[in-house]
Amino acid sequence: MSRYGEFAYVYDQLMADVPYDDWAEFFNQQVAKAKTKPDSILDLACGTGELSVRFAQEGFSVVGVDLSDDMLMVAQEKAVEAGVTLSLFQQNMAELELLKEFDCVVIFCDSLNYLQSDKEVQETIQRVYKHLKPGGLFIFDVHSVHKMKGVFGNQSFSYVDEDVSYIWNCTYDDTDMRVEHDITFFAYDEEIDAYHRFDEVHAQRTWSIDHYQSWLSEAGFINIEVSADFKMSEPTSNSERIFFSAQKKEAE
Repeated sequence: MSRYGEFAYVYDQLMADVPYDDWAEFFNQQVAKAKTKPDSILDLACGTGELSVRFAQEGFSVVGVDLSDDMLMVAQEKAVEAGVTLSLFQQNMAELELLKEFDCVVIFCDSLNYLQSDKEVQETIQRVYKHLKPGGLFIFDVHSVHKMKGVFGNQSFSYVDEDVSYIWNCTYDDTDMRVEHDITFFAYDEEIDAYHRFDEVHAQRTWSIDHYQSWLSEAGFINIEVSADFKMSEPTSNSERIFFSAQKKEAE
């Protein structure tokens, strides 16, 4: 087993059933709807590069940013294997500072939910605005309040496979709609021909749709649209994933 990052190593195995193609298709639909012709994409919280590589294969110039160096190492390996070029940077999205602007910025796979305060989310939205070209498109998704409370709640999940298994306990705090994910992994290590245990604790927090819309407006975004669960339809009380699309104002 590669030791440059335990969680980065198992991440793609655990996310094998995640519908990355649906995110890519949703992105293309939003771009077509906005009648833009983007060349450059900033993929914030790009993780192991699953979507970054897809975007690059479609001909976009892609910059990926993630907080984890280990994730970025995996993303770089994927780019080399796919024969595409990615520019990758290790940064906190709430402190984003790059020396260029982009046609599109995306934060997919509920990555914005890992920010733990109003200030961090607002700062991220403001920095995204600064890194967009006039008329540029910002698309992101978050867990709904329903999913945090009704799906994660105070639930336990498990997964068993020959290479990786886990026990996943969720603790929900209704005061700030926060879920703490406490996960114990058992990953097979070929070097020692045994299973290696390690633990991960991740916290996610969400806010109401009105909060996100308000923060987008305050940052200067226009044409703010909200939909749910990879569809163009409006969210309902049972929607689990909320999508936002917004544009930076055109230069005056």
